[in-house]
Amino acid sequence: MKLTDLSNDINEWFSGSGPLADIVISSRIRLARNLAGYKFLSRCSNAEKSQLLKKLRDVLMSLELGEKVFYISVDRAPVLNRHFLVERHLISRHHAFGKGPRGAVIAEKEFFTAMINEEDHLRIQVLKGGLQLSKCAEQINHIDDMIEQKVSYAFSPRYGYLTACPTNLGTAIRVSVMLHLPALKITGQIEKFFNAAKDMNLAVRGLFGEGTEAAGDFYQISNQVTLGISESDIITQFENVIIPEIVDYENAARNQLLSEQMDLLDDKISRAMALLRNAHLISSQEALFLLSHLRLGLNMCENMGASSPVIDTLCKHTRQGNKADKRQGISIATINRLFMLTLPAHLQLNYGKSLDATHRDALRAQIIRSALNQGL
Repeated sequence: MKLTDLSNDINEWFSGSGPLADIVISSRIRLARNLAGYKFLSRCSNAEKSQLLKKLRDVLMSLELGEKVFYISVDRAPVLNRHFLVERHLISRHHAFGKGPRGAVIAEKEFFTAMINEEDHLRIQVLKGGLQLSKCAEQINHIDDMIEQKVSYAFSPRYGYLTACPTNLGTAIRVSVMLHLPALKITGQIEKFFNAAKDMNLAVRGLFGEGTEAAGDFYQISNQVTLGISESDIITQFENVIIPEIVDYENAARNQLLSEQMDLLDDKISRAMALLRNAHLISSQEALFLLSHLRLGLNMCENMGASSPVIDTLCKHTRQGNKADKRQGISIATINRLFMLTLPAHLQLNYGKSLDATHRDALRAQIIRSALNQGL
């Protein structure tokens, strides 16, 4: 399989499906593991890293995952391909641009990824659309058990799984949920959300993880504590308490826009539509920001019955009682697709060559104009 087989479409976890998918974009669970009898990567020579890479690659490629899997030699991959894998949330930026032998194993539908020789010997993750942490946990535990039948993990009865970074000791689990929170941002309540997350020992990051800012009002929420708390407790707290509360906050902000600030909402949507349908140069950051407002309007129309001349133009639904004819207009799937396919590496990989910033901005604007003008 080639990366271009992936780059022309969105992956399953960004398809707009799954529970609470209007706000919860995706769920992810990642496990960090190291092999017993080997040094941590920071102390390994390139020869030792190569030995680890071969061992783990062979193990992972032999697993029965129910899907086709393929291997990528990350250290030998072109820079553009590495940027693409980061945009796709298949590997971390640290893994893409680290040093020494390293690789990735990816399932065909991208529900599963393994990073070999990232910060730890092995990091595996499972991704699903919407709020599906329990299903992610069930799947990743099964995969982890299959791997452990073939290798021995570094484990301490006192400290749990041994990891390169002390913050991952214990369960070595990272539970992460990607959220779309435009109403909290528009109504000026996003700082309250940040403060509440900090009080609950949660990490809040941008669209592409650690060290990135929020783009398009997307935020990743993850746990920071892995020692002294069980995997099931972390997952239960996230799935039943933390994420539902954040969803409630975002819905309350959306209701506030409907009841008190409809002119502001209409202005955000109409400006976004006008710029996206007519711009001939548009940056990645601006595209994410403006598409975010269209996604908000569509979700409020479909899930909250919001109606105004601007929203009705966006949705183009013919209402019949409580039902809507959704055969016309722009769909959430279209917006989600544009979010991903207009990212810099996706654009260039699909175009077939590297482009400078101006040519990327022109191509991005052309793709968005074409998609939105067809729907409107």
